[in-house]
Amino acid sequence: MSAPTTVHPGALKPATRLHKRLSSLALVLALTLIALIQLLPFYIAVNTAFKPRTDLSAQWAPPTEIFWGNFQTAISDGNILRSIFNSALVTGVSTVLVCLLGALAAYPLARLHTRLNKSIMLMVMALIMVPPLSILVPLYTMMNQLQAVNTYWGIIALMVTGQLPLSIFLYVAFMRSIPESLEEAAAMDGANVLQVFFRIVLPLLKPVTATVAILGGVGIWNEYALSVYMLTDPSVQTIAPAIGTFFSSQGSNLGAGASASLMAAAPVVAAYLFLQKYFMKGMVAGSEK
Repeated sequence: MSAPTTVHPGALKPATRLHKRLSSLALVLALTLIALIQLLPFYIAVNTAFKPRTDLSAQWAPPTEIFWGNFQTAISDGNILRSIFNSALVTGVSTVLVCLLGALAAYPLARLHTRLNKSIMLMVMALIMVPPLSILVPLYTMMNQLQAVNTYWGIIALMVTGQLPLSIFLYVAFMRSIPESLEEAAAMDGANVLQVFFRIVLPLLKPVTATVAILGGVGIWNEYALSVYMLTDPSVQTIAPAIGTFFSSQGSNLGAGASASLMAAAPVVAAYLFLQKYFMKGMVAGSEK
């Protein structure tokens, strides 16, 4: 009987390396395809924004010449600059309140492991899944009775209320990864609860705060379903319902609508590029413990 042949481990290395390279290449190709699909609407929007209404060429075809008239129409007829200011005001104030109130509410939920807090967390998670349009009628009735329709404070209150459940959930997940020994040491030095929170805990929440700010800010900036009913006055309209005015059953101005969309997207893209490092940290922080 012949002795069994043995394969030297070094003989498998070229095949293993080739397999890894092919896997990496396939992953790169898949990610590239996904990125191209995601950028496709943006490409069409750019083409449409720089074409005059008389240009009947395909949306895939780039413009033969740069036409700035759609941007002028969006600014003059659509009052887009005013809407961008309104969105910036509502989004800025709402995002600050969402971050502050979310962190304050999450602190006792993350540190006090009681049955009441567990029940509250279940309610918070349930509220995340409630669609805003399902409560539109009673919500509009209440806002109308409070004379909050077509007001800044009314839409800010709605945006903060809608974004708080997700904010609390993310803050609780992140705070549970922070060692409690830091807070115990500060308490032994004589710091009260608020001092511990603002001086010790809050500075450590930068990554998740960036995540909450981006998710909440983008959601508020793009919010349409409630804003279109609560903000019918053009002087207080935010960007989403303002862009919607370019589309109607009688006729649509696709070029002006695309131009307004590009102007509305610029601040959000800039904010994300500035905060993306903290955003990624905050998204994975809750699962590190």
